[in-house]
Amino acid sequence: MNLELLESFGQNYPEEADGTLDCISMALTCTFNRWGTLLAVGCNDGRIVIWDFLTRGIAKIISAHIHPVCSLCWSRDGHKLVSASTDNIVSQWDVLTGDCDQRFRFPSPILKLQCHPRDMDKVLVCPMKSAPVLLTLSDSKHVVLPVDDDSDLNVVAAFDRRGEYIYTGNAKGKILVLNTNTQELVASFRVTTGTSNTTAIKSIEFARKGSCFLINTADRIIRVYDGREILTCGRDGEPEPMQKLQDLVNRTPWKRCCFSGDGEYIVAGSARQHALYIWEKSIGNLVKILHGTRGELLLDVAWHPVRPIIASISSGVVSIWAQNQVENWSAFAPDFKELDENVEYEERESEFDIEDEDKSEPEQTGADVAEDEEVDVTSVDPIVAFCSSDEELEDNKALLYLPIAPEVEDPEENPFGPPPDASAQTGAPEDASAGGDKKQRQPSSDGGPAKKKARTTTIELQGVPSDELHPLLGGKGDSKSKKKTAGRPKGSKGNLVSQSYKQHDIGGMD
Repeated sequence: MNLELLESFGQNYPEEADGTLDCISMALTCTFNRWGTLLAVGCNDGRIVIWDFLTRGIAKIISAHIHPVCSLCWSRDGHKLVSASTDNIVSQWDVLTGDCDQRFRFPSPILKLQCHPRDMDKVLVCPMKSAPVLLTLSDSKHVVLPVDDDSDLNVVAAFDRRGEYIYTGNAKGKILVLNTNTQELVASFRVTTGTSNTTAIKSIEFARKGSCFLINTADRIIRVYDGREILTCGRDGEPEPMQKLQDLVNRTPWKRCCFSGDGEYIVAGSARQHALYIWEKSIGNLVKILHGTRGELLLDVAWHPVRPIIASISSGVVSIWAQNQVENWSAFAPDFKELDENVEYEERESEFDIEDEDKSEPEQTGADVAEDEEVDVTSVDPIVAFCSSDEELEDNKALLYLPIAPEVEDPEENPFGPPPDASAQTGAPEDASAGGDKKQRQPSSDGGPAKKKARTTTIELQGVPSDELHPLLGGKGDSKSKKKTAGRPKGSKGNLVSQSYKQHDIGGMD
């Protein structure tokens, strides 16, 4: 990936549809890893489908939950995925093996979860009608974050870019900034509409670069703030937003908002239709509206961390939006000319000679001297786009890609296992040798010794109603029947871990 060759002076936002990703089952939520090489998609049947975004192929399927996956987040190094399902369970997954490391059971539905940007041991969870919870994965402990008003528990929360602070917002427009380690209140302010009226906070999103963050509110305005100014203002401050973004014509409410990878653009998905609005952050002007299929409702939007690419989900399909790539050969050869028809070429007499006999001996210039110098082709310079502003080196242990097992059309009976008579002598059943075969051709998560069962921790939250239904399941119809249809059938409850590492075994799953 020649990220340095991306045109920095051009427009860095997508302009047109660039195909779709079909996850077989209905997609509900998606998120890129830190480098944009893998895209995790949470589905209606509880599966997590991981796409290799460079090849646009399925790299892995994890049969994660029984019920629909409602929120996903990658760990910083890309080795772990944390997911939440509509049956109030939060799980941590090992991406390479597909094994579940541990589970947490909450009393109420999970609206959002976010991994700490630096400390892979911490996860921020926003349960419905409850104060946000900070989970520590290593010891399964949790801390309930303080809220402004105990009677108003419709709270959203997010880590800042480096995870030093947690920003929470409630239905009365109050934003609290808490120290992540001590949970002490550092700063606070209230989001007000033109008058003194307050408006509910729907979501808080931070840019990957810089100190800006946005607040999506119920009054259909996206406000962009500078995090440094918030901290300077302190408690009960009155910071002014850098930008106020809205659709003045249609008064569109926003379902999901996020920053571009470089933090220069903001995309907002409409809650009414499949439409994406893109603004330039510095000026606040609307630069593009991307329209999807009419009549579809948008569920989720994710901007690629380093490229001008957006993934959006509607009607269970992941749509990709990108720039129109135009072939420009003159960029490689400045004297290249495109011809409408063939032209007879007149060859110079010495053009294809190995040495020009008629050429006079020139003096050795600086360019010729440079040719004699040794070129370092072994050391690898870190890619700036993959490093944070306070980092100089890339993470060597990061998981950028997933290996895909090769497909064998006509596999031999048991190419790697013991001979058939050996299994007969030991009295092993036939399927044991098949299991050995599977173990050789697939990762150790399949067919090997019995997997260690994931530890499940029940999180007790005081005064939180336990009969709440997740917004994804609730609708105008009968909520009970809707909840029953979502997710996989009860018969498939047995194994929560992926039975397949290979792309083409999907049909075998129930």
